[in-house]
Amino acid sequence: MTSATDSSATDLAAQLQAALDLARQVETHSQAQAAFQTLLADVQAQNPELASLFEQLWQAHIRSQRSSRFWEQVSEVEKGLSDRLTESHIQLKQNYLRLMQEQ
Repeated sequence: MTSATDSSATDLAAQLQAALDLARQVETHSQAQAAFQTLLADVQAQNPELASLFEQLWQAHIRSQRSSRFWEQVSEVEKGLSDRLTESHIQLKQNYLRLMQEQ
């Protein structure tokens, strides 16, 4: 590879890393998409056949990020419900024991 090609590959890698960093948070997905579109245009100019595959991989990555966040939120809700159920069970048990002592 030539020096220009190395520099171009390094630039593409840096652009990809920036887009991936933005994609980690759902709140910044629009910024990540914009960064990726800039990267995709550069890839398209260098290798049009690769650009289509690259875009499919990006979309799969974004879907997996969103899915992961969704399941994290579901897990947090389940944990909250489980904690509340445990507290309720303990309270009921304590009430039952008090009732038995009064009799």
